[in-house]
Amino acid sequence: MSSDPEVSALAINVSIPEALRWTDTRRGEAFTLTTLNIRLLPDGRLAAKAYGRPVAGGRGAYVSFPVPDRPELASLIADAAGRAGSLWAAHRGLG
Repeated sequence: MSSDPEVSALAINVSIPEALRWTDTRRGEAFTLTTLNIRLLPDGRLAAKAYGRPVAGGRGAYVSFPVPDRPELASLIADAAGRAGSLWAAHRGLG
């Protein structure tokens, strides 16, 4: 029996730089996507969804959007995952 704790989820939130943001529409409402939620899947692959705010203002619904297949977004996701891994590996215990 392994003494390793069972980790059920690893996820990070990453701000999308202004130059990489995009707009998408859901239920007739336009959203500017500003945040990525990146998850490490059990098989080691990454999955990402985008979240943002309605272009018209207000809070709007918390709705996820697919991340477009763009090299600069794939690079941001990979770089953020690597940075998060480094930060986790260097943790200093409970504060």
